[in-house]
Amino acid sequence: MTLSLTPPTPPISQRHDATWSDYVAIRDNPDLDWRKLSFHHGWLWVDMGKEGPNHASFSDLITIIFGFWAFLHPEVVLQSYGRCLIEHPDTHACAPDLVLYKGENIPKWQPGESRRIDLRRHRLPDLVGEIADTTLSLDLDEQKQLYASLGIPEYWVIDVKGLRVFAFGLATGGYYEAIAHSQVLTGLPIALLEQTLERLTTDTNTAAANWLMQQLRQPEN
Repeated sequence: MTLSLTPPTPPISQRHDATWSDYVAIRDNPDLDWRKLSFHHGWLWVDMGKEGPNHASFSDLITIIFGFWAFLHPEVVLQSYGRCLIEHPDTHACAPDLVLYKGENIPKWQPGESRRIDLRRHRLPDLVGEIADTTLSLDLDEQKQLYASLGIPEYWVIDVKGLRVFAFGLATGGYYEAIAHSQVLTGLPIALLEQTLERLTTDTNTAAANWLMQQLRQPEN
């Protein structure tokens, strides 16, 4: 039996001196089963870990909520591309847990194209978000800076352990400010999202999403 002396790839690694070439080398390495990648002007973050049940449950809950909001607003076009790799070559790369487009000119993949959203050809998402199971500080710091520098209008951080939603809207100066109501999903209070998260302590994510829909259908909401 031959023993490999190559140390295992750490589940999460972070560098502040990386190049775009370093990012591409990881992105295109068939031997690296990465789950998430981020790059922003020399900052490179790689998550090799697997998605856990809590992360999956919260992520699916928010996606269901997107669908319920669309059901209540049939005049609005929404498209979810959660976890899709988004790139602005040489400067930015990210794979947000939540990616939402609203309105016109929504990217659509064509045969023969790379399996990524290339911001040289496609417009920015209207909303992105991260499910912070083990990455809360990173999602409120480096990831937040990345999305603000891209100019994405709205950013959510879903705190799995704290059952909180940190929601930010892009201000005129290009930085994020906390918001109490979603600017993309009009009429959706962030406090109501947090109440929905709390229901996950006893309910399934589909039951929690159904409860939220009932609240949104009430005239006072």
